[in-house]
Amino acid sequence: MHIRLTPKWEEKLRYLRLKFLPKTLFFRTMLLIFIPLIVVQIVSVVMFFDGSWSRMGRRLSDNLASDMKFIIDLASEQPKKIPALQKMAASTFEMNFEYFSNQTKHQAMNKAGRGNKLIVGYLEEALKHNFGEDMTSIYLGEGGQDLLVLVDTDKGLYKFATSKKKIFSSSIFMFVVWMAGTSVLLFLVAVLFLRIQVRSIARLAEVAEDFGKGIDNQDFKPSGSSEVRKAALAFIKMKERIQRQISERTQMLAGVSHDLRTPLTRMKLQVTMMPESEDKKDFLSDIDEMEKMLDGYLSFVSGEGGEKSSFVDMNEMILSIINKFRNKKALIRYSTNDQVSAIQGREQALKRAVTNIIANAFRYGKTIAVKLESNDKKLNLAVEDDGPGIPKDKRDDVFKAFYRLENSRNKETGGVGLGLSIAKDVISSHGGTIELGDSDLGGLRVLISIPL
Repeated sequence: MHIRLTPKWEEKLRYLRLKFLPKTLFFRTMLLIFIPLIVVQIVSVVMFFDGSWSRMGRRLSDNLASDMKFIIDLASEQPKKIPALQKMAASTFEMNFEYFSNQTKHQAMNKAGRGNKLIVGYLEEALKHNFGEDMTSIYLGEGGQDLLVLVDTDKGLYKFATSKKKIFSSSIFMFVVWMAGTSVLLFLVAVLFLRIQVRSIARLAEVAEDFGKGIDNQDFKPSGSSEVRKAALAFIKMKERIQRQISERTQMLAGVSHDLRTPLTRMKLQVTMMPESEDKKDFLSDIDEMEKMLDGYLSFVSGEGGEKSSFVDMNEMILSIINKFRNKKALIRYSTNDQVSAIQGREQALKRAVTNIIANAFRYGKTIAVKLESNDKKLNLAVEDDGPGIPKDKRDDVFKAFYRLENSRNKETGGVGLGLSIAKDVISSHGGTIELGDSDLGGLRVLISIPL
């Protein structure tokens, strides 16, 4: 059942969930275990305090106060028998007491600290009940006789020394220790169990991300709970279907390439045998463009799918690409930082994508700036030029296959409108992004970001 709330409250709840809820499945599950566990512990301790602790504390305090009342009553009636009463109290009640007359009772004032209400609270109630208006004081000291009680009557002061075990049961601490110990043990078992379950989900996510980057983990085996295993098996079957479709598409296109190249070659030979004329030049030009389009299309749809993943030194790759354009009539600046590291990917596919980007910059600009940077999370490659650029409303369209801008990218400038399409396909297959923007040089800025 779903309770419908107003959009305002839905937005507030969504904000609270995003703000306070943990981001990972592991910590969210631990929160579901930890909160009920703490609530159960608190309720158990409170119930124990309200039940066993208070009942036992009152009973012990009442017994101790009654013993003191009994001794004081006997001492008040027969003061001469106080020494005998002291022996009897020590042997029978395990309690020592001293009597001070009104003239000497100021010497009995003890400097020990007052007790905590949690320990002596019930005894204070019992003393008040037994001694009424008489002034009573409770102090906690150290050693065996660590509980001191002063009862100031109209006939003198009685000082009792006994153990605080007479009013306090240590079972509460053992109870709390056992509860805390079992809770910690349960928590550790839950942590270990959840780590095993979450590890299989994290592994599945890692393999899926690698597959998106073109990395095929052959050693991946489904593990974890039945639901996770089912999801892993579904992913493996999906991966096999995708790989089979790519393989079939590539084989089909290879056959199409062979079938189309044969008549194109025959047409080219036939046109070559024709007398020189303007029509002959037009025919040869059309045939050459058809071959370029065929090669570009096959390269685009194949996507370098058969290439294995390896570690690629991007700095070295970009330097090798730039060196090929050194003889062009354009100025190029290249800069990088010291943190650039190798990334895992398909080297030839990455090289082709970057070559397409830099080649476009040389084709339309006279000044080119290439900047390579990386950090712990991603690698950024920026290529800028001072060419005519691309209008903002056309920047999404240029990534479409065979799309060319009429005012800059045409037959005379070369290309069939697949350079940026191929580059985006390669970068996306490595889990990255490619964005177009305005350059500080006045032309186009291409920014490539690839996660490490």
